[in-house]
Amino acid sequence: MIHQSHDTTTVSRPRLLPWSNVDGNPCYLVSDGSGKSHLSRVADHVESVQLDMAEELLDHAAYLLDDDRTTAHQLHFLAARLAEALHDVHRIARSRGARFAVPDDDAD
Repeated sequence: MIHQSHDTTTVSRPRLLPWSNVDGNPCYLVSDGSGKSHLSRVADHVESVQLDMAEELLDHAAYLLDDDRTTAHQLHFLAARLAEALHDVHRIARSRGARFAVPDDDAD
């Protein structure tokens, strides 16, 4: 999206949101880039919850992997949840990375 203000024109990239649509396709937010919209704040909160859940899952994984009594079923369930958490964290990283300005190599 292109925004014009007085003498400058800025381009804000759509924000990759931390959820998918009903078909499993990514959802994007197109805004003025201020990060102040209600939907932007909801997305920030969802990302925070997802990151906290991933951290808790890592702690649980360490516990299960240290326990000799952990069953194959428990490990399979753990692997599935870790894959889900990794998917969420990867989407957050892509979303946040896309919002950073890419440095110009010729600026040196």
